[in-house]
Amino acid sequence: MSDQDAASGQGGKAGFRRMAGRAAALAAGIFAAGQTMAGTLAAAAPLQVASPDGLISVRVDAKGGVARYSIAYRGQAVILPSRLGLRFAQAAPLDEALAIRGSRRASADKTWQQPWGERRLMREHYNQLCVDVVSLRRAQSRFSVCFRVFNDGVGFRYQVPEQGVRRALRITDELTQFTLDPASTAWWIPAHGWNRYEYLYRKTPLRAAAAMHTPVTLKTPGGVYVSLHEAALVDYAGMSLEQGRPGHLKAALAPWSDGILVRKTAPFHSPWRTIQIAPRAIGLINSGLILNLNAPNALGDVSWVKPGKYVGIWWGMHIRTMTWSSGPKHGATTENAMRYMDFAARHGFDGVLVEGWNTGWDGDWFHNGAQFSFTRPYPDFDLKAVTDYGRKKGVRLIGHQETSGDIYNYESQMEDAFALYEKMGVRQVKTGYVADGGDIVRRDSAGIRRHEWHDGQFMVRHHVRVLKAAARHHISIDTHEPVKDTGLRRTYPNWLSREGARGQEYNAWGVPPNPPEHTAILPFTRMLAGPMDFTPGIFDLDFGHGLDAPTRVQTTLAKQLALYVVLYSPVQMAADLPKNYEARPRAFRFIEDVPADWEQSIALDGEIGEYVVIARQQRGGADWYLGALTNAESRSLAVPLSFLDPGRRYQAQIYADGAGADWKTNPYALAISRQTVTAGDTLVLRLAPGGGAAIRFQALAER
Repeated sequence: MSDQDAASGQGGKAGFRRMAGRAAALAAGIFAAGQTMAGTLAAAAPLQVASPDGLISVRVDAKGGVARYSIAYRGQAVILPSRLGLRFAQAAPLDEALAIRGSRRASADKTWQQPWGERRLMREHYNQLCVDVVSLRRAQSRFSVCFRVFNDGVGFRYQVPEQGVRRALRITDELTQFTLDPASTAWWIPAHGWNRYEYLYRKTPLRAAAAMHTPVTLKTPGGVYVSLHEAALVDYAGMSLEQGRPGHLKAALAPWSDGILVRKTAPFHSPWRTIQIAPRAIGLINSGLILNLNAPNALGDVSWVKPGKYVGIWWGMHIRTMTWSSGPKHGATTENAMRYMDFAARHGFDGVLVEGWNTGWDGDWFHNGAQFSFTRPYPDFDLKAVTDYGRKKGVRLIGHQETSGDIYNYESQMEDAFALYEKMGVRQVKTGYVADGGDIVRRDSAGIRRHEWHDGQFMVRHHVRVLKAAARHHISIDTHEPVKDTGLRRTYPNWLSREGARGQEYNAWGVPPNPPEHTAILPFTRMLAGPMDFTPGIFDLDFGHGLDAPTRVQTTLAKQLALYVVLYSPVQMAADLPKNYEARPRAFRFIEDVPADWEQSIALDGEIGEYVVIARQQRGGADWYLGALTNAESRSLAVPLSFLDPGRRYQAQIYADGAGADWKTNPYALAISRQTVTAGDTLVLRLAPGGGAAIRFQALAER
């Protein structure tokens, strides 16, 4: 069935309401489902598999005809017995009267290399157990669930073979549960809302959480840290979590506009459901589970994919000194673009993002995505002149394609647009899908407008189509208003970065703006999924409105520098206006120096929402960089430098909060110092309220 024929009828929001009702009914009946059923069930003994280090163990059984799994860490229950199963329209359900009919085991221990990333070498080390489950009511109804157990967590997915003669399947419910102690603490954002993933994180007891986007991060009463998410989301609906009985979290898949969750042709497999596990919060950041569960590079030679730093005509629109639309304040003019390219060339930046260059921005563009052209510029923007000018300067134009969620209009022009950009030397494109949740525009085979979710199967398919089309023209993608990251950058390395959380722009107009703890939460939540184009580096923290303005950047200047290390992206923006960097050249030096591609990365210390310290080594070099930041509380952190190469001396170039620094009253106080250090030293970092520290450890010549 094609995408155009796939969905019609009731809207996706109604579908979510139906899903919520099913989740509640399931939670109410979960224990009854495990009671003795009519007839005799053939029950196999529980099966178990452990991580290579033996600390994580998974148990699978089908007691009472219901398939369940549970997970323990160091002998302590982390995931309590939790249900597995699928239901279909017009096909027998795989939900009860089930029995285990066989299993297969495998192990792997290999190292693979990222073409770019937060660490170059990735170790993929796991033990695997695949369990075959059959229906005792209909012999041809069956599935397998495969568990891969790593030292940093567990991934499992469904594998569904042909169900007799029926091949086309429509999933109406995925019964997957994650059952935890309801007294656990949860950090989460709401799902199924109009603002997609762009909400402030909430910290609550798990029992108080509602519908949640993943990653959801938890701390159990026993002190174990857990993150629930998914990996390798391909041709399937994105998973959020809904809570029925306290602690019983159930998979909630984003529906098509007719309420069907997923359309597949058997045989197929689901994405991996992931449970990252660590004894300390920083262990979640150091995990490689999500990437390791994705398929290897499918694009072949990707030497044309280039990480880097960029500036852009962007922040001026958010602080309203420029406009996307045409007129006297139009930002995307030939003259302005060339001025930004001059600045980029002087300071060693790779690219210049220009938003608002193409026609379609006039009027209510948020709701009129059909008006965008992706090849026709406004009269005051000469695309060829700008790209030719940038080529002479050694700076590339970064393309921009805002769709406003009208996928038909975008896909009808996509190939022509990428061909034009390739001809002009554009190698990176930022795409945008500004539309309310549930208002993505799809046209069916009859030309009727249907409305889909950003994380529904239709959009999951769309993003892969974009990546493949872009790859044919050697173009990389940075997606805003995206479907969440699930590690597909391993399979499609031209998917460089994406948004998928509240970024810097909320500090220009958000009510409220991002509070100081926001960037101390992101590394332990959103960033576990993958890179984020947060757009750091604002130096004018109140943009002329005064420090008591209700909307402003709630950090110190030093913390803005720390974000370049703490919040990983292979494309990092220096987001402020060039004049603000020219006014503070000593602070700007750190942004000039810091790379965007890394040999290795280590989270050294941190607690969710309080503070974090991360060190990264430059890929292909000996230098290290460190970023530390705090919430609204000041603190002193002792940071051992044992991550540095032993026996080598470094010059630590330290950008720290100055005397009296405070995000509220004195955010610009910055102390820059230098000292010689080795791996045996410990630095004491004093972070101001809302503050941070950024350090370059420049390797000195060996004596």
